[in-house]
Amino acid sequence: MCGIVGYIGTRAASNILMEGLRKLEYRGYDSAGIATVLEGELHCVRAKGKLQNLQEKLDGLDNPARLGIGHTRWATHGKPEEYNAHPHRDTEGRIAVVQNGIIENYRELREILKAKGHEFRSDTDTEVVPHLVADYLNKPVAGAQGLTAQSALLEAVRLACKNLEGAFALAIISVDFPDELIVVRQQAPLVIGFGQGEFFCASDTPAIVPYTRAVLPLENGELARLTPLGVEVYDFEGVRLRKHPLTLNWNPIMVEKQGFKHFMLKEIYEQPGVVRTCLETYIDSTWTATNAGASPMKLGLADDLLEGLEHVQIVACGTSWHASLVGKYLLEQLAGIPTMVQYASEFRYAPSPLTRHTLTIGVTQSGETADTLAALDMEQQRRTLHSNADLKPRMLGITNRAESSLSRLVPHIIDTHAGIEIGVAATKTFTAQVMAFYFLALELAYRRQTLSSQRIQEIIEGLWQLPAQIEQVLESQERYIEDLAHNFADTQDFIFLGRGINFPIALEGALKLKEISYIHAEGYPAGEMKHGPIALLDAKVPVVAIAMPGSVYDKVLSNAQEAKARDAQLIGVVPMNDPEAEETFDELLPVPVVDELLSPLLAVIPLQLLAYHIAARRGLDVDQPRNLAKSVTVE
Repeated sequence: MCGIVGYIGTRAASNILMEGLRKLEYRGYDSAGIATVLEGELHCVRAKGKLQNLQEKLDGLDNPARLGIGHTRWATHGKPEEYNAHPHRDTEGRIAVVQNGIIENYRELREILKAKGHEFRSDTDTEVVPHLVADYLNKPVAGAQGLTAQSALLEAVRLACKNLEGAFALAIISVDFPDELIVVRQQAPLVIGFGQGEFFCASDTPAIVPYTRAVLPLENGELARLTPLGVEVYDFEGVRLRKHPLTLNWNPIMVEKQGFKHFMLKEIYEQPGVVRTCLETYIDSTWTATNAGASPMKLGLADDLLEGLEHVQIVACGTSWHASLVGKYLLEQLAGIPTMVQYASEFRYAPSPLTRHTLTIGVTQSGETADTLAALDMEQQRRTLHSNADLKPRMLGITNRAESSLSRLVPHIIDTHAGIEIGVAATKTFTAQVMAFYFLALELAYRRQTLSSQRIQEIIEGLWQLPAQIEQVLESQERYIEDLAHNFADTQDFIFLGRGINFPIALEGALKLKEISYIHAEGYPAGEMKHGPIALLDAKVPVVAIAMPGSVYDKVLSNAQEAKARDAQLIGVVPMNDPEAEETFDELLPVPVVDELLSPLLAVIPLQLLAYHIAARRGLDVDQPRNLAKSVTVE
C-alpha cells in the first residue's frame, strides 16, 4: 500500500523518482507527488489519479535537483484529492515528508501543533510529521549518543518519531539541509539502495533494482541519514548502528512485461517455471522408496522445529489464506497433524488458546503483511513468556521475499522462489505457497511415518509432472477461455463450487474474479449449496464447479446437476476426455488427469485465466485493480 521513493546523488532526481514510482504502481494508489530541493527552494508537485497526471505537470519543467522524494498514496485519512496527496510540508514550506502507514495519534499531535501556530492544509495523518520536525528544529536540543553537530535534521526527526504512535515509514528532506535525506522505519517496510556515488530509498525493492542490487532493509525503530558521502544508521535512541548491505538476486528484466499485455498474464505463464524451481530447490532428486534412509525433502528446517508436533496453526490473509487451507488439508491428510487456519486480522484480537507442541506458520507473499506480522509477533511473545516448555514458540514463515520483515521476525523460512510478482492479484505466488505446503507435509509425513515410502515416491513423481501439465493447460485452454470470457462481460454474479482439497480453489477462483473484474463472486463447498446459496441461482448466475477425479467427484457432479436444474449455466473444471463431465456441464475447462491430491495446482490455472480474460474483456486495469494494494502494510 502506497509507495515511497527517495534519491540523493549526482543525477536529476525527478526522473529517478518517477521511474521508481512507476515500478511501485502495482502497490495500489489514488494520487502521487514528488518534492525536490534546488538552490534553496523546495519544489513540490502533486496530482490526483494516475502517475500520468503527475507526469503531465512535470513535463516541460527544468529541474536538475539531485535530492528528492516521491510517493504514491492509497487513501487512509482524507479523500483521494490533490491537497491530501504526498509530499506534505510544514507551515513555512521548508520540510517535505512522504509516509506509508498510519500515525494513530495524529489528532492529538495536530491540536498541540495548531496551538503553537502551525497551519494545516490537508486531512491526512502524515501532515503532522513535517510540522513536528520543524518544531524540534526550532528548539535547542541536546545531541544523543553517536549524533554530531551536523545532524540537526536527523536529531529533529528522531525526536519527532518518539512522539509518533502507529506503523509508519518516512522519507524526509529539507531546504536547510540540501545534502541530506532522512528515512525512518517503524512497522512499515523501507529499504536503502547503495549506488556509485548515489543512494536510494524505497518502500519496495522493484523501485531501485534498475539502479542497484545492493540494499539494506531497515529494521523497526531505525532511522538513517543518506548523504552524497554515504549512509549512517541509528536507532531511535540515537545510537549509531553498524550494518552491511545485502545483494538481491534480481535483475531489471524481472519487472518487465516481456511481450505480455499485462503482468498478471505473464505471471500466470511463469507458473510452470516456478514449480520447477521449487521442485529443484526442495526435493532430493536421488531419493527413492528403496533408498529412503533420509528425508526426500531439502527444507533445511531444524529438528527441534518439527519433532514431536501435536498441532499446527497457520495465520494468513487473502490469497495466502486460501493457500493455507490447501496446506491444512495436506498436513492433516498426509502427516496426520490437526491444523487450524486463521485470518491474521482476527487472530490478533482473538488468539486461540495455547496448545502444546504447536508449530505456528505465517504465510505472506510479500513478507510485509501487517496483520500477519503482528499476529506472529504476538504469538511469539505470549509463548516466549510462558513458563511451560511445551508451550514455547515454534515459528515458521512461508514467503516469496526472503529479505522481508517476516524473515527477521521468525527464525525459520521457506522461500517460495516465485520471483517478483507485479500483478496485484496473486497467481504464481499462490502456486508457490501451495508447493511449500506439499513439501512441508511430505517432510512431516516422512518423519512421523504416516505415509509409506512408496506413497511418498508416488506423490513426488506426480509433483515432477506438474510443470509440463500446467504448460499443457495454458497451451490448450487460453484461447478458448478468452473466447468464453465474451459471454460474461455483463454478468453481475458468479458462484464457484468445490469439495475437499479443491474447496479452497473455489474460494481462490472467486477471489480472483472479483478482485480484477469487479464481478460479485462467491466460493462455497459444493455440498453446502443446498443450505442457502442455491436461492441465488437462475439463468443469470453462472456456476463454476471443480470436479476432479477422486473421493468427491460423484458428489460434485451431483451438486452441479442441482445447479443445472435451476437454469444456471454450468462451467466445469474437469478431467480431460471425461464423458460424464461432457454430459453435465455446458462449458468445459479440462485439465490432465492427476492424483486428486495434486489436482489443486492444475484446477486453479483455468480459473486464473477466466478471471483475467473477463477483466480484460471489460476493459479494466488488470494489474492495478481499484482500491487494492499488492502489499497490505496497514491494519
